[in-house]
Amino acid sequence: MRHTIYSSQVDWWSVVEFVAPLLDQIDSWPMAGTPGWCALDDSDPVKIAALFDAARHWALRVDTAQEALCQAGEAISAAEDWTGIAQARRNRAEWYAERPWAKRKAS
Repeated sequence: MRHTIYSSQVDWWSVVEFVAPLLDQIDSWPMAGTPGWCALDDSDPVKIAALFDAARHWALRVDTAQEALCQAGEAISAAEDWTGIAQARRNRAEWYAERPWAKRKAS
């Protein structure tokens, strides 16, 4: 069985461009999943437009969440000298490994 690897990055604008032609043809639609939407025939373009609109909103939510996560990662990375902290911890561990007699004992 062959597996294809896809990126999980969501590009909101690509979704907007894809759904725009259909949404431009429909004046209004109920929110997907509402009773008004459920009452529509499955082949009704208004029902499909509601799903396209929901997809557009979902893509916006995921795209903005990805951006926020990226910014948070950059802030965390810049907050400390993580290489220096790792080196200090490694040095301390090596120092105690070479001097087992220097380890503190819990009382």
